[in-house]
Amino acid sequence: MNPNQPPRTRIRLRYSKTGRIRFTSHRDVARIWERSLRRTGLPVAQTEGFSPRAKLHFGLALATGYESDAEYLDVDFKGADVAVDEVLKALVSVLPCGIAATGGTVLLPGEMSLQQAVTSCDWDIELIDVTADDVAGWVDRVRGATTIMITRERKGQQITDDLTPQIRALEVGEPTNRGVRLLATLGTQPRAARPSELLTAFEPRYYPVLVRRTRQWIEQDGARLDPLEVGAAPAQHTLVGVQ
Repeated sequence: MNPNQPPRTRIRLRYSKTGRIRFTSHRDVARIWERSLRRTGLPVAQTEGFSPRAKLHFGLALATGYESDAEYLDVDFKGADVAVDEVLKALVSVLPCGIAATGGTVLLPGEMSLQQAVTSCDWDIELIDVTADDVAGWVDRVRGATTIMITRERKGQQITDDLTPQIRALEVGEPTNRGVRLLATLGTQPRAARPSELLTAFEPRYYPVLVRRTRQWIEQDGARLDPLEVGAAPAQHTLVGVQ
């Protein structure tokens, strides 16, 4: 760290995105966070230049229309004494309906970015107009497939990838009032596997009525850790369940 730089505190926040606000894009969610943090009056650090912006570092983008219990962003604050509970309490009254900060921790300097660190995500996928037996048979065929090839567009080029290494876990969950739940753990490195790719790459193709990201994971020393457990400063404890 440059000794001439003013002290900074980087806090990693976990938040949920549910209900109608799930139709808000990732870019618009970033704007919501900028406005909400500004309204708290907290000393959020700003970028330099002609048009300074809040120093926010978002994790993996969530597809528009998906819900989530486990989204993350890192926020830089001016000063070395910004407390997690202070931030979480200030956010309660300024975040819009559908977005709630549910936990946070202070990060040690030099911690890897969320984009680089997260290695897999858990998904809860609700399907309708299909039976649990049908989905169970589909799951068995997917898990038994040697390869599942998909085509993605990346930087204007068509790229073919094998999806099977990215399917870490797949099973039928408890039924819902409307249909069948499919539970999946999908890898994110080197490119994130999307639930839509999983559902449409193998016959029969399924189209979900609701998709929710339930967990994100960072693999470290053979263990799967929540992003709030990685790089946390010893003096700060993760807070959960704050609404």
